[in-house]
Amino acid sequence: MTLLIMAAGNGSRYGALKQFDGLGPSGAFIMEYSMYDAIESGIKHIVIVTKKENQADTAQHFATKLPQEVKLDVVAQELTDLPEGIAAPLERKKPWGTAHAVWAARHVIDGPFVVINADDFYGREAFLAAADFMRGERKENAFAIVAYALGGTLSTYGSVSRGICSVENGQLVSVEEHLSLQAVDQKVVDEPTGHEFSLDTPVSMNFWICRPMIFNVIEEQIRGFFSDEAYLTSEVYIPKMIAHLLETEKIDVAALQTNSPWFGVTYAEDKQDAQNRLAQYHRDGLYPETLWLG
Repeated sequence: MTLLIMAAGNGSRYGALKQFDGLGPSGAFIMEYSMYDAIESGIKHIVIVTKKENQADTAQHFATKLPQEVKLDVVAQELTDLPEGIAAPLERKKPWGTAHAVWAARHVIDGPFVVINADDFYGREAFLAAADFMRGERKENAFAIVAYALGGTLSTYGSVSRGICSVENGQLVSVEEHLSLQAVDQKVVDEPTGHEFSLDTPVSMNFWICRPMIFNVIEEQIRGFFSDEAYLTSEVYIPKMIAHLLETEKIDVAALQTNSPWFGVTYAEDKQDAQNRLAQYHRDGLYPETLWLG
């Protein structure tokens, strides 16, 4: 079982590389709490996908921290890493998106894996549920999502993007990306369309349990992506890949239930709340004073 952490974002709304901001009391990154929870849940392989310029420093940072029985791979998400026959346009500056970040790890993953964002805190129960699913379900088309209630994933400092999930009988039916969601009274409004959602609407926070078959699907979607004139500015999202696989009935996606809290740092103003929460978790004994002994 593998944990894949997407840590190649630019942090444009946050104003810095938030995935490498030490928010824990002893300076630990948020992704380190996910690593700790994943290892406690039985996951022994961690893959970090980051920018090429951060690859060596990231590998060095974690080389002596993780337990010896845990394998670490740090891979680069590069603009030039594209399917054979496709060249990256010189005008493109930002990464190709979350699905491309997953595809960047195709050479180091050969079994079921969890995909998460580096700058989100997901909670121990989420990883326990994911590990149990990977141990118990071995079909190649058996995927899963840990969904969170929309109301608990908002920022008071601006709009957020979320994948709105439709769930029936414990299975994900569809997921649709909304890029500008904000709380208004006791509901959530998608600003561009005016669509309204209840606070308990399940959403994707990019906590997916995937199988290696997704790498081929992503490659197909990347090829199709370059047939669209918007490829210079748009991105290839994981929810879009999952939605495509659901629509074509190639996979089943279980919607896993968990009481885990979620929080993140979309904006710079979110930082203090994240620091306060992590400090409280340490005081409550959920995490040791220092995450790693190395």
